[in-house]
Amino acid sequence: MSLDRINEAATAKRQGGVGSLARHIHGWSWQSFPIGMGTGAVFVTLSGLKEHPSWLTSVETVFWSLDMAIFLFNAIILLVQAFQYPHRAWRLLQDPVEGLYPPMMVLQFATITIGTIDYTVINGPASPNVVYVLFWIYVGLSLVTCVPMLMIWFNRPHDILRFTPGYAFLVFPLMLTGVVAFNALRVIDPSDPRALGILITGYFFQGLGFFMTFFYLGVYLLRYTGFMEGHQATSAFVACGPPGFTALSLINLADHASAILPAHGIISNAAGEIWYATSVMAALLLYGLAVFFFFLGVIPYWFKLHKRLDQILPCWALTFPNVGWIVTTGLLGQILNIQGLFIVHVVMDTILFLTWSVLIVLTITAIWKGLIFNAKDEDVLKDFIFTVDEKVTADSHSDTGTLV
Repeated sequence: MSLDRINEAATAKRQGGVGSLARHIHGWSWQSFPIGMGTGAVFVTLSGLKEHPSWLTSVETVFWSLDMAIFLFNAIILLVQAFQYPHRAWRLLQDPVEGLYPPMMVLQFATITIGTIDYTVINGPASPNVVYVLFWIYVGLSLVTCVPMLMIWFNRPHDILRFTPGYAFLVFPLMLTGVVAFNALRVIDPSDPRALGILITGYFFQGLGFFMTFFYLGVYLLRYTGFMEGHQATSAFVACGPPGFTALSLINLADHASAILPAHGIISNAAGEIWYATSVMAALLLYGLAVFFFFLGVIPYWFKLHKRLDQILPCWALTFPNVGWIVTTGLLGQILNIQGLFIVHVVMDTILFLTWSVLIVLTITAIWKGLIFNAKDEDVLKDFIFTVDEKVTADSHSDTGTLV
């Protein structure tokens, strides 16, 4: 009976064809979240500009709203896929390439949290209590996502000659904890005991995430036998993320530490100022490394990239990994009083916005033409049959148990 039902279902599918919606749901992947990350990168970098007219805040709010909409859309589609085609969903998590992208969901949540602080707490109705809860939700999501994914990754051998900075995505959410932490501390009073907990947690996971990604980058440089080609050429920009975001976190966390540590009598009254001074020096060193990785990726990029529309999704790595060092550029300009850094900051923000504009048009075009997020009919049918077979088997077992 189960075989008959499977054959009937498969025949019906073949006769009617696989619908466009079914193909898109089956073909959707975790690579959709970098689109939201790139959108979040725009408002995060714009928010760091020294000159900040009111219209710019309105533009940032639009991008923040779009970021949330993309996040919810991707989450819903992947949830439907998990129920409708569970075999496909499980394969994505185990795939050596696609399996690197689930942490991107947590990273996009980080951009949404930062936007919530900027546009609904500082300039809106939400309270610091909401931010405190969001911070710990982010920490929890990072651990729940990164630890299992790392266990899956470490359980398999990997060819060093194929190693790319993209493997660092598995640790990126932990590394970004410091960024979420210093943004949360902007709206929490330094004398509040919760501020000390956020500060220490931010430093703890920022160090863990940075050094783990730094080890990944060491392996990447060790296997460097030439500039990467095709879609891997874009992953070279991922190397900018760890030093750039860590430099940004060190300066901002130390800035808050200069007020939080004395308020709680931790170490000494001068501890916060010492932390700040040393953090600026360390950040400057890491900033130089991030800029080096940027030019290492950008100089050969146009010549190494395969200019094919079906490979547009990896190109989103041009956006969010560069946010850390771009925002740090403006921050160092303020601290060191270097006007040229303000100009570089504005120029890079403009380039990032233009890059997003090009990528979003090309991505929508690729989806419209069915070049991405679009499965083949036979793949949909195969997973459909597997799912029906499992349901029939489960029903038959249930019926047998009831009769017994």
